[in-house]
Amino acid sequence: MGEATVAVSDATFDAEVRQSDIPVVVDFWAEWCGPCRQIGPALEELAAEYAGKVKIVKVNVDENPESPAALGVRGIPALFMFKDGAVVSNKVGAAPKAALANWIRSAI
Repeated sequence: MGEATVAVSDATFDAEVRQSDIPVVVDFWAEWCGPCRQIGPALEELAAEYAGKVKIVKVNVDENPESPAALGVRGIPALFMFKDGAVVSNKVGAAPKAALANWIRSAI
């Protein structure tokens, strides 16, 4: 976990994500997932670039099974954009930083 992204658990999901004042990107990931590790650095950079405008959080699916199950996550990495407590967009799979940035911009 880097400094710009926030680790979120099932216990803190509602407070950190659904009750956030700004849009939140949730990255459902796992240690063993190669594509998850591949997009990690890009998400860290984007979290720093969008600080104050968008919060990027990471949920380890192995340690926190309830949140991904509630959202129907079947494959990882799975990215969900929350705005005003609701999912407004989601994408599954790794993507280059530019594509992730475009997706975030289009959703906010």
